[in-house]
Amino acid sequence: MAETLMERLNRADGSIAARAGAPAEIGIILGSGLGDLVQSVREAVVIPYAEIEGFPIPTAPGHKGNLVTGILHGRRVAMMQGRLHLYEGWTAQDIALGIYLLKRLGCTSLIVTNAASGLNPEYRPGDVMLIEDHLNFTGSNPLVGPNSAEMGLRFPDMSRAYDPDLLQLSAEAAGRALQQVHRGIYAGILGPSLETLAERRFLRATGCDALGMSTVTEVTAAVHAGLRVIGLSAITNAATSDDRRTDTIEEALSSASLSVEKIDAILQELLPLLPHRSR
Repeated sequence: MAETLMERLNRADGSIAARAGAPAEIGIILGSGLGDLVQSVREAVVIPYAEIEGFPIPTAPGHKGNLVTGILHGRRVAMMQGRLHLYEGWTAQDIALGIYLLKRLGCTSLIVTNAASGLNPEYRPGDVMLIEDHLNFTGSNPLVGPNSAEMGLRFPDMSRAYDPDLLQLSAEAAGRALQQVHRGIYAGILGPSLETLAERRFLRATGCDALGMSTVTEVTAAVHAGLRVIGLSAITNAATSDDRRTDTIEEALSSASLSVEKIDAILQELLPLLPHRSR
């Protein structure tokens, strides 16, 4: 009989419980080109995904595959240095496993970062977008199949997937950090092929401001698990429908690195503002 997601979670959690340290409060997922943010973590414990029982190992460029726990800007965090993508061949539940593990480690809030192409013509490489909402164009959902009430509701409400109060705190933190940010809608696509010009026109017409190949699966699982979510996109390139330049993953990773200091500056102001765990 196939192992259930709950059984996988119990096995993964049990394999690192003695190593992870004190309970975390805030989970952070580091997107493409943003892995260097772990350098700001104090008292860091680094656990390679390969040492977490039953945990998938990312194959995408720029994703090292480490779980890092420690103190970031005064708060206990658990950071995923590298994420999984549907285009690598993982299932939506494989991706969700990491989110449920962060919840087991004590997290009550989740900050999701990603590298994204800018559909909005006002966006430039190196800009940062606070995600207000998303559209899921991946054709997948991590909640398909049997539901465990221990994990969350069968039909979670996604109308406020990105917590409005935390979104406002994020905007205030960006202001304190003297970082200009956009607020917009993220489109999650399957990949790994980059979008056509017609797809860019369509996605922009639906109201999307940026697009990428991650995030929507993780956020769905996070809402299911009762985590309060913040989303930050590092804009890597212009993806307007009349832009016919050839895009490469290498350029995207290089552009994402331009946003590392900006996002770290925002986190430095944001993390102290986030709610503490109820005691």
